[in-house]
Amino acid sequence: MLQRVRTEELLRGEGSFEIVFSGETAPEFVKWVREAPDEQRPHLLLLDLMVERRPSVDVDLVERLLAAGLRILVFSALASPMLVRKIVRAGVTGVIGKRDSETDILAAVHAAARGESWVSTELAAIIAGDSGRPQLSTQEEQCLVLYASGLTLDQVGDALHISRETAKQYLDRVKKKYSSLGVDVRTKLDFARMAWADGYIDPLAPLNQNGEPLS
Repeated sequence: MLQRVRTEELLRGEGSFEIVFSGETAPEFVKWVREAPDEQRPHLLLLDLMVERRPSVDVDLVERLLAAGLRILVFSALASPMLVRKIVRAGVTGVIGKRDSETDILAAVHAAARGESWVSTELAAIIAGDSGRPQLSTQEEQCLVLYASGLTLDQVGDALHISRETAKQYLDRVKKKYSSLGVDVRTKLDFARMAWADGYIDPLAPLNQNGEPLS
């Protein structure tokens, strides 16, 4: 929310852009743009890739919006390198890190408006590859992020609309994949430490009394 509000302030203050829509979710935008008159349809869409540590937009939706002629600039907090790489491969115009400077954000928006690609230096290193990390499926990564962020197995299942048992199966697969690389993951704190170390969750996030990230 704060990121969106501040970005809007930057763009309005810069004077070169007109904001025609602002919303919390991608589906809200899709609903609005279907009914918007042609003169109000945007040329550039800024999307927040993750909200509350959960994916806020899926790759299929991004591909449909791109096919409709939109240029898309994505905000990412580095929480999901796999998802970032998928979004980049889908053909978005650029990716901005949430820790990038306001100067960089404006530069990225200008570049995207001109049809030029933009990827922040920090994100470029993440996107380039993670050879020391296990290759997780989207479901495994989502379960890892939520569980390592402090949610219980029941809460992870509810968040992803799967059963507790299915969530546990995904986490068991994550354990096995880390084990194959010589990394022993047994406890919830182990999950949290590995998620921090491998960039799945923000290492600067506040911790609770058990040393886990606050959900």
